[in-house]
Amino acid sequence: MITYVARRVLAGVPTLWGVATVVFFMARLLPGDPARVIAGVLASPEDVERIRKQMGLDQPLWVQYLDFMGSLLHLDLGTSAHTNAPVVEEIGSRLPYTIELALVALAIAITAGILAGIVAAIRRNTWLDLVISGLSVFGVSMPVYWLGLMMIILFAIDLHLFPAAGADEPASIVMPALTLALFSVGLIARMTRSSMLEVLGQDYVRTARAKGAPFRVVVFRHALRNALLPIMTVIGLQFGALLGGAVVTETVFAWPGVGRLLVDSIFFRDYPVVQGLVLMFGTTFVVINLLVDLTYAYVDPRIHYS
Repeated sequence: MITYVARRVLAGVPTLWGVATVVFFMARLLPGDPARVIAGVLASPEDVERIRKQMGLDQPLWVQYLDFMGSLLHLDLGTSAHTNAPVVEEIGSRLPYTIELALVALAIAITAGILAGIVAAIRRNTWLDLVISGLSVFGVSMPVYWLGLMMIILFAIDLHLFPAAGADEPASIVMPALTLALFSVGLIARMTRSSMLEVLGQDYVRTARAKGAPFRVVVFRHALRNALLPIMTVIGLQFGALLGGAVVTETVFAWPGVGRLLVDSIFFRDYPVVQGLVLMFGTTFVVINLLVDLTYAYVDPRIHYS
C-alpha cells in the first residue's frame, strides 16, 4: 500500500507541474495591463512602472516563469498584487466557506442521487423510473447561473424564505448548496441506476432473494455494496468539481469563498492569487483521485494494491 501511494504521489508531480505551467502562461494572456489595472486609471506612469517592477512584470517571460517555479518549490505562492497579503492567507480565509458549501452540496447530492438511482433501478421501465430519469437529465443539463437566479427570484424575492446573498445567516447556505448539488444529483442518480441494474441481474442477488432474504437486505447489502465502485468514482470526481463549480455559484449568491475570490482576482489581474487558486484546484483533484482509489480496497476486499 505504501509503495502504491508513493508511486501515485510521484505520478501527480508532473500533472501539477503541467497545471502550474499552463496557468502561468494563460494568466498572462489576459487582455489589459495588470499594473495599470491595479494602479487605477488615474495613476501616473511612474506609479504604474513601480507596480510593474514589484510584480516582476518588467522581467522577460522566461525569467518570470523560473521565479514562479522556484517559489513553488519552496511552497511559496507569493503575495497578492491587489491586497499585498500572502496568497496562502488570502486563500485560507476564503477556503472554509467553499469547503462548507461543497460538503453540504455533496451530502445532498449523495443522499438524493443514490436513493433516486436505487428507486429507478428497482422500478425499471415504470413511470417512476421515467420521472427520475427525466429529472436527472434536467439536473445535468440545467445551467447553474440560471438556476441560481431563478431560485433567488422565487425563494428570496417572492417568498422571502431565504437570504438572497451572502453568508451572514445559517439559512444563507440553502440556495447555493441546492444550486450546486443539482448537477451532481442527476449524475449520481444516473450512475447509480446503471450500476444497480447491472448488479441486480447477477446470480448471487437472485440467490439471496430465492433464500427469502428481506428486500432491503438484498438491495442495500448485496446489490448496492457491489455497485458502489463506479458510484464512488463519480462522487469523488464530483467533490472536486463542486469546488471548481463553486466559482459560478459563489458569484451568483455572493458567497465569500475561493470561487468568488478567483473571479475577483481575474478582474483585478492578480496573477499570484489566480495561479495559487488554480494550483489548489489541481491538487484537490489529484488528492481526491488517490483517496477514491484507496477506498476501493475497503469497499471490495478483493482489490489489492502493490
